[in-house]
Amino acid sequence: MKAMPRWMIRTLMAALMFGLTVAGSFAEAEPGAGEVSALVSPLQGPFQSMTADELFAKLLEQNRLRDLRLQRYSAVRTYNVASDKGKIYAEDVVRVEYRAPDHKTFVISSEKGSTLVRNLVLNRLIESESETSSGQAHRDSSMTPANYEFNLLGEQNVGPYHCLVAEVTPRRMDKYLFEGRVWINTEDYAIVRIAGQPAKSLSFWITRADFVRQYEKIGEFWFPAQDQTLVHMRVAGNKILSIQHHDYVVNEDTNENGRTITSENRATPTR
Repeated sequence: MKAMPRWMIRTLMAALMFGLTVAGSFAEAEPGAGEVSALVSPLQGPFQSMTADELFAKLLEQNRLRDLRLQRYSAVRTYNVASDKGKIYAEDVVRVEYRAPDHKTFVISSEKGSTLVRNLVLNRLIESESETSSGQAHRDSSMTPANYEFNLLGEQNVGPYHCLVAEVTPRRMDKYLFEGRVWINTEDYAIVRIAGQPAKSLSFWITRADFVRQYEKIGEFWFPAQDQTLVHMRVAGNKILSIQHHDYVVNEDTNENGRTITSENRATPTR
């Protein structure tokens, strides 16, 4: 399979790292839960007098409480880089292990497609998430009042979930922050869906990069279900990164054989 040129891969990687890093900043939310209803309705009933600051505070507090109860989880991710015509450049299947408070490991279980794309895009995406899951990099991209402000727009359904919709504006121009919208479940104030674009241009070669993350609820916790980043490039057409998250095991010990990628030890992919 013919690989993309190196300049294209570097440009694509910048956009895909944005999509994964921004989406990965919101570690608890839901579904892969169906369609978004057509219209955002005005705030009604108990939410009519709610302010954006109150919604933000409820979201942060409920996330904090869920974090305290989440000790560990494992999941399988399928990473896929393709053109908008359906041509697949590379695919990795990866097992993710999380241990509280902020430790993640990634084990590649299968690979196919371009070795170059896997090395320069997928493996570096995995390393980037390992590096940003804790410490200053995590704080710099997290959903906090220091990084974002909310403008409450109204109410809307996402699949079976009734949500409050907020416009999200970054407080500074940063390539790891975004502008867009979040959908927050009215029952437990968890994020159901995120959609947006980078707050800062990623490259001359990228005219636009749009990402969507959807989530699913497992027990009392909310986890990513699907990510998609669509990268519009000036001379190379559109490229798509898709990540499917599945096979979650929550608060149980798990152990799988495989090849581990961390920021300190990047394994060499094989075909």
